Parts: sequence; structure tokens; C-alpha cells
Amino acid sequence: MKKAAPKTASASKLIDGRIKELGDWRGKMLAHVRVLIHQAHPDVEETWKWRGVPVWEHDGIICTGETYKRVVKLTFAKGAALPDPAKLFNSSLEGNVRRAIDIPEGGKLNEKAFKALVKAAVALNTKPKKKNA
Repeated sequence: MKKAAPKTASASKLIDGRIKELGDWRGKMLAHVRVLIHQAHPDVEETWKWRGVPVWEHDGIICTGETYKRVVKLTFAKGAALPDPAKLFNSSLEGNVRRAIDIPEGGKLNEKAFKALVKAAVALNTKPKKKNA
């Protein structure tokens, strides 16, 4: 079983490798989304978890980037708590916590709305936690 890579350049290299290994539209989309995430918040850390899943974090998980045969799935760990006025979330809608965006081949991503989701996820992760009385 693969262990999670530390939050270092090694995780970034593993993500580079995944993009290259895919060599098709999924790799291009994963690379594109990765750029958008870093544009939205330059301090995002890249990690590699759960048997090879790219993960973007800032004080907690922002989202994962899974690749399947028919979609690139971007799962936001706390997506149910994020504003989504552009209705990007189109998968995992029944859960109380996570929400996902499935992007099929040829699918378009509203870049401005996606960056807003990333920024909102970072803000939620960095929000001071309420202390129990």
C-alpha cells in the first residue's frame, strides 16, 4: 500500500507523474484545474493520499482530484458548507459534508466560479473553530 507523501515537492512530482501517465484529456484537465487552484490561493499545498489521489490543502483538505475513465472528479471535503451560486457541484449532492464536480471529456469549467469555490474552501478551513463552553 502506498503511503501518503509528505507536504513537499515530492507530492507535486507525483502529481506531475500522474498527469503525464494519463496522457489524455484527463491529464490535461487535471493540470488545468491544478493551475486554477494555485491561482486562487498560491499557498495551497499539494499532497498525495489514499493510494494515489492528488489532494490540495490549506489548513485542511480543500479538494481531491480523482481521475476515472469518463470524468475528472474534484471532491471538496467541506463542499456542502460552501456557497455555489454558479451550481458547479454536480455530484455527491446527497451527502451532508462533501460535494463534487464531475468534468467529462469536452466539459467546460467555469474558471471564475471554481476559483471562488477554492477561496471559500480555504476561508472555511482557516476560520477560527468555535470552542465549546
